[in-house]
Amino acid sequence: MGLGKLILRATLGGFFFGHGMQKLAGWFGGGGPEGTAQTFEQIGLRPGRESALLAGAAEAGGGSLLALGLFTPAAVSLLTGVMTNAIRHVHRQNGLWVTDGGVEYPVVILAALAALADDGPGRFSLDEALGTQVRGPVATAVAMGAGAAGAVYLAEHGQELFSAHDADEALSRSTERAGVASRPR
Repeated sequence: MGLGKLILRATLGGFFFGHGMQKLAGWFGGGGPEGTAQTFEQIGLRPGRESALLAGAAEAGGGSLLALGLFTPAAVSLLTGVMTNAIRHVHRQNGLWVTDGGVEYPVVILAALAALADDGPGRFSLDEALGTQVRGPVATAVAMGAGAAGAVYLAEHGQELFSAHDADEALSRSTERAGVASRPR
């Protein structure tokens, strides 16, 4: 099953890379950071520019890792996050079928990502060559759960996180909101 997984990874990863570069650099007819930011603002992902850059980096980075079969659970996590917000902010209100702009296509992508996380990237992968392959139901649940949870958190709290004056303040706000107690120094 090595060749089939290679084709699946290259196809999914390649298209995700392309979508990421549409957002990051305007390649392949994309809107770049500014055009994507406007779209993201309209669908409720704020701040739009930062959300567009994060989504583009997740797609380009996750797609590249997936195509190479390198750190596959991390790639699955990044791409699950992107698909989670695509479902929540674009497709869910359109119902089930892709012909109506519904969730069918992103759900099929999530199923393919789950299969790769569960069974591994295959024989023709860098994970296999380097001995870094992590797979199975626990790896799948952790990768996909973390990706979905992170995406939802950023979508819900991005405005607050990105309005912080510096990264320390943003982290402090995030940990306070999550109920994580700070340790005295």
